[in-house]
Amino acid sequence: MMVISLVACTQGEAPQTNGDVEAPATDGADGEGKMHIGIVTGTVSQGEDELRGAEAMIEKYGDADQGGMIKHVTYPDNFMQEAETTIAQIVGLADDPDMKVIVVNQAVPGTSAAFHEIRERRPDIILLANSSQEDTAMIEEAADLVVDPDNINRGYLMVLAAKKMGAKTFVHISFPRHMSIELLSLRRNIIEEACKDLGLTFVQETAPDPMSDVGIPGAQQFILEKMPAWVEKYGKDTAFFATNDAQTEPLLKKVAELGAIFVEPDLPSPIMGYPGAFGIELKEEAGDWEAILKKVEETVVEKGGAHRMGTWAYSYGYTATQALAEYGKNVVEGTMEKDNLEDVLKAFSEFTPGAEWNGSLYLDQVSGNEIKNHVMVYQDTYVFGEGYLGNTSVEVPEKYRNLK
Repeated sequence: MMVISLVACTQGEAPQTNGDVEAPATDGADGEGKMHIGIVTGTVSQGEDELRGAEAMIEKYGDADQGGMIKHVTYPDNFMQEAETTIAQIVGLADDPDMKVIVVNQAVPGTSAAFHEIRERRPDIILLANSSQEDTAMIEEAADLVVDPDNINRGYLMVLAAKKMGAKTFVHISFPRHMSIELLSLRRNIIEEACKDLGLTFVQETAPDPMSDVGIPGAQQFILEKMPAWVEKYGKDTAFFATNDAQTEPLLKKVAELGAIFVEPDLPSPIMGYPGAFGIELKEEAGDWEAILKKVEETVVEKGGAHRMGTWAYSYGYTATQALAEYGKNVVEGTMEKDNLEDVLKAFSEFTPGAEWNGSLYLDQVSGNEIKNHVMVYQDTYVFGEGYLGNTSVEVPEKYRNLK
């Protein structure tokens, strides 16, 4: 397995913005015309980190509607029922003759179809997908680059982290739609196998899908109501993990109240669930990840979560939006290359000073081949009141890479 570990050495800027920043137009690699970069994210309720990352890039390069570079649109919260709207939002970016790069984060169902339509009309546009919720072969065929959290290695490393944090049981909470996604299903199987190998009890619990009739409020309420019974049943030395971002906040709230364990969110970030669960105001710290981590850590420790709750020091969703937009820009300008793992990781490290990343190419489970345009990345786990666990330097047993 090709593995690269990078430590960032440059300071990235990531402030929030209200979108009214003017910036000069940026020429493409040939020096002719403007370069516009389209960024597609969910709304605040479905993917705040990804959206804030888009705002940060508008702050850096300006809004395309005001002479800058970045054009940001969102897909519907209920994207499963509004697939046509989702596809239209993505495809609509290609109507701009200056559009050179399109980033979709998260790549929800409909992204592949949109990319194929764009490819027919505008083969010159670089298409980048992050955290895809579609069949891996389908999104790999449609996109120039697919990036995912390394759910292969994380499946093992989250269990290892849980054990280091004192867990005796690991509860995996999900629903059928997520378990139909190849990487999420594979990670679940790896978690179960890692629990056997590391001496933890594995438990699978099912929660309502936020895309179902109950919606996000109903799915969140379910977690709030079920957690007391789960903690009583499995004990306080239980690590709880949910595959859905919207369910992270209520899960964190109850983990803190009941004294259980939480390793990290599905898409890790110190602002994924923690501010809402603990009532933390981060307006003044917006975009300053070191300040955000410090404030969240102080509150979590004060509430009794020291050594029992963790995350990544930098938001994965936020960073992925920035890194892929920057990577696409650099490819257009000729300073980075497509299908280059090291360049992808350099783009990620630019926005995460001091954080260590590991990355590898995705291994296709059918062919046994590494996929050049599908990159898996992960950051070290940060435990509040303790610091980094050093998981990026852990050698994950080869057996987990070959699990089905």
